[in-house]
Amino acid sequence: MLHQITVILILITITTTVTSKSTIEPCSTTDTCTSLLGYTLYTDLKVSELASLFQIDPYNLLAINSIDMTSSPDVTSHILPSQLYVKIPVICSCVDGIRKAVNTHYKTRPSDTLSGIADSVYGGLVSSDQIREVNDVEEGGVLDVGMDLKVPLPCTCFNGTDNNLPAVYLSYVVRDVDTLAGIAARYNTTVTDVMTVNSLGNAAIEDGDILAVPLSACASNFPKYASDNGLSVPNGGYAITAGHCVECSCTPGSRLYCQPASLSVSCSSMQCKGSNLMLGNVTVQQSSAGCNVTSCGYGGFVNGTIITTLSSSLQPRCPGPQQVPPLTPPPTVVSPELGFAPAPSPFQLGGAPIGGLPGSVVPSTSSGIAFPPSANGPSGSVSGACTLANPLSTFSLAMALVLFVKVMIPFL
Repeated sequence: MLHQITVILILITITTTVTSKSTIEPCSTTDTCTSLLGYTLYTDLKVSELASLFQIDPYNLLAINSIDMTSSPDVTSHILPSQLYVKIPVICSCVDGIRKAVNTHYKTRPSDTLSGIADSVYGGLVSSDQIREVNDVEEGGVLDVGMDLKVPLPCTCFNGTDNNLPAVYLSYVVRDVDTLAGIAARYNTTVTDVMTVNSLGNAAIEDGDILAVPLSACASNFPKYASDNGLSVPNGGYAITAGHCVECSCTPGSRLYCQPASLSVSCSSMQCKGSNLMLGNVTVQQSSAGCNVTSCGYGGFVNGTIITTLSSSLQPRCPGPQQVPPLTPPPTVVSPELGFAPAPSPFQLGGAPIGGLPGSVVPSTSSGIAFPPSANGPSGSVSGACTLANPLSTFSLAMALVLFVKVMIPFL
């Protein structure tokens, strides 16, 4: 009898184990956006090798992380150290009604396993089951060397907004040392905002969870026929566009500032018509009425041509020089600032402990995969977002409890 009770208790423990979850954004359009992945290098990799791992432009990889692209003649051959934490820019698409990044492929090597590819190579951004399903790999099947595997990666768009302000979303894999307050502080957002975006009923997060973290950004207003229409750049980083000819950043005041890129490439004219100003140039002239400001701005990349726009305005005071994010040389070692560092607890931040945050918005409780508040973007308020729990686990738990009660009744 004691043996039966022990088995049932073990069953209950197994069925109530919390599994990692990922924020899912339902979608019904063909629109795409640029999204980011938080990734820690599993081994030393050249910039070009890391870019190839995710099938992205190596210069975009350097730009989004504010790494100086002119630091060496062949910066793409620079070796980045293991455990370096970087942001990976990916195209977020709508696939089968859910946002995913689906452009990444992986060619298998000897001794590869699906779990190794998922957990080690891609740092937990994808599960072995997800890779197996999308590639129709049999359970327990051996991977042939040279197999071309699709790797579905998590991403969200939410119309490029957060609380009605421009934002780019980062998919962040939670580590066992993380706190929600620490993650929010690291990315200059709030606990309430992260909870709302991810439909969290409380501040509890688990190792392996994938959170959508909104990063403040500067959005463009290029015409729809421009190839870089919808360009949005998160604070602290750059975006390379116009065939590597133009680099854009987010300056204080959430203003998108674009200038000629530092790469040596052949580019179309970047001079504003009707003036001697080049792209990114600003002239100021103080007068008794204020400050006359004339600037040469970027208007998008259309049919291989860089569109420039000349604008003039009278402002109360003359602006200072553009404050662009500082560039750093390619890292050779992992420092606490560049590598993965445990997100600080609220006590380390000098704030209040989680659970008693004043004015926090607490969405409905979720015990499984959470759907965010709205496919049209988080608004900062609680919505009737639905959540998905694992129905099999729920059923198993109910059956275990019934069996437990039946066994125990004769002894009560």
